[in-house]
Amino acid sequence: MYRANNTNVILSCLLVAAVSLLMGRNQGVSAASDEDGSSPVTYGSAVKLTHIESSSKDGSKDYFLNSEPKNLGSGSGQQIVTMLSDKTASSTFWLIREGNDAKYAEEPGTPVPCGSIIRLTHLDTNRNLHSHDVPSALSRQQEVTGFGDEGNGDRGDNFKVICSGKSWQRGEKVRFLHEDTQKYLGASSSVKFDERNCGNRCPILHHLEAFARKNQDIYSEFKVDLGVHLSR
Repeated sequence: MYRANNTNVILSCLLVAAVSLLMGRNQGVSAASDEDGSSPVTYGSAVKLTHIESSSKDGSKDYFLNSEPKNLGSGSGQQIVTMLSDKTASSTFWLIREGNDAKYAEEPGTPVPCGSIIRLTHLDTNRNLHSHDVPSALSRQQEVTGFGDEGNGDRGDNFKVICSGKSWQRGEKVRFLHEDTQKYLGASSSVKFDERNCGNRCPILHHLEAFARKNQDIYSEFKVDLGVHLSR
């Protein structure tokens, strides 16, 4: 699997490309479609995960999986993970990697098969998307956090890609099943940090809570469109 120094090189290169994307120089470094016309999501890509239920149908306001170098004030105290509606924020880029227990590294640009165990490493902070059996702050479901050091973590960082067809495709619905607890990554437009539950100086005001839950429903649906997409 990727070692820390290799991950740092990949993260640095992708961060440069991501900044270019955010400055509007292009719509993302996108791989050409495969011969069959598909547009697979690939290992080594840095992507923005759009939460479908909370986003508007016309794309005028989308919520993206987000993390920042701030720690939760309750529960585990680990790094905050939320849903943020700022399309230009660099804090919503995630690097797609093979799972924590993988015996070998996947070659960057390789399509991610449905059913794969992956890690999502936050591009800004180099912490992995993580979950564990701790209640979340607002909905009291399961907490989702950023965890690890320099891209290294544990089995709690492993998520199974639940999609239809042979491989994960851009623009299509996808779910992420936490391998250890068998709960789905999710959010809800009705579970939001506001002045009442977080205070006037809340650093994540108007963000949605990210959580994990047993139900496979509309709250656990995501898609990928934006990103720095690699191809082989």
